[in-house]
Amino acid sequence: MSQRWLHLRLNAPLMAFGGVAIDHVGPTRDFPSASALTGLFANALGWQRTQSAAHQALQDRLEFGALIAHQGYLLTDTQNAKLEGNDRGWTTWGRPDERAGATYDSPHRRRRDYLADHDCRVVLRLTPGDGPELSDLAAALDRPARPLFIGRKPCLPSAPLFAGWAEGNDARAALAALGLPGRAIWPQTGDTAGQDIADLRNWISGLHGGSRRICEGVLP
Repeated sequence: MSQRWLHLRLNAPLMAFGGVAIDHVGPTRDFPSASALTGLFANALGWQRTQSAAHQALQDRLEFGALIAHQGYLLTDTQNAKLEGNDRGWTTWGRPDERAGATYDSPHRRRRDYLADHDCRVVLRLTPGDGPELSDLAAALDRPARPLFIGRKPCLPSAPLFAGWAEGNDARAALAALGLPGRAIWPQTGDTAGQDIADLRNWISGLHGGSRRICEGVLP
């Protein structure tokens, strides 16, 4: 039976979809993760970080597919900062991060990857459960409680994120209904061959929350 899917357009001069970070290197994927979409909607709804149970419930209800309408190119930002002994860093856990030790000659290094000139489409629905409905997410994208960004705070969208509705029996069919050719991912169904993608977050602990099974292919 055909279902209604929210059509999300992720387009910006720079965007970042995250990935498995190692040390100071922050990579990006070509497709958004389940945790990134959860955070995007939570920000639009005006939720606070402390509402971890609500975040978890929303992520657990997400079912989505994604398609690259225009493949961007990788841009790497390398940051070097000289931090002194009394310098403090901003954190997400509510207190400043202070330096330890007696040697401050070496700079603090970070590398962050971005996708430049990338256009990715998402079709998404919510499985039954407590929390917002699909129409609530669409309304929040049109009139967000806070400014929205795609992955990192400098990544401001260049077009409205809510791009309408799509119809389809499943995520792959809903992506095909957009009429846009491109490489795509969608949840694995039945006996089709798939692959694991580590894109879930445990919103209670704030750590990696496991993997899900997807299929990848090119839609004509």
